[in-house]
Amino acid sequence: MKRYAPAVLVLAALALAALPACKTMSSEELKSSIEVVDYASAWVSKYYQPWPPRLILVPQISFRIKNIGSKPLTYVNFNAVFQFKGDPENFGDSFMAAIRGKAVPPGGTSDLIVLKSNLGVEGKNLAGIRDNPEWKPAFVRLFAISKGSTPVLLGVYDVSRDIAFKEPEPVEPKK
Repeated sequence: MKRYAPAVLVLAALALAALPACKTMSSEELKSSIEVVDYASAWVSKYYQPWPPRLILVPQISFRIKNIGSKPLTYVNFNAVFQFKGDPENFGDSFMAAIRGKAVPPGGTSDLIVLKSNLGVEGKNLAGIRDNPEWKPAFVRLFAISKGSTPVLLGVYDVSRDIAFKEPEPVEPKK
């Protein structure tokens, strides 16, 4: 009996390794299980420096996903690819492993997911950015990927031109 013990252990290990594969979702299953809800977007500060004046604004999106499928959603990553309308190239992206330990059950909705671009528009201040001809209308392509799937496009969304940043009031010298 001892001669077969290593073979049994190897088979048991292979069986345990294959169990997580049973929980994977195909790309089609993933896409048909996700509905994007509560979508919002704005431009937020990536970097602010009062002197010498410098401000970098980047697009940020937030959303929740609703599980409209029949299986719990686990291990779902999201990728947002930002692009100015009319430009052939992307100007930034953001990746997040958003759904991990707590699965989204069928009919359930995820916590808020926030993705902020790594690149944006630079100026000396808010007025300089608003007047910058490089600050054009933008959109984002939102992708999801899970274990066993390839990236699936969830949708293409406009990025608002709203700015969620307020410059601090200038500090007056003491008299």
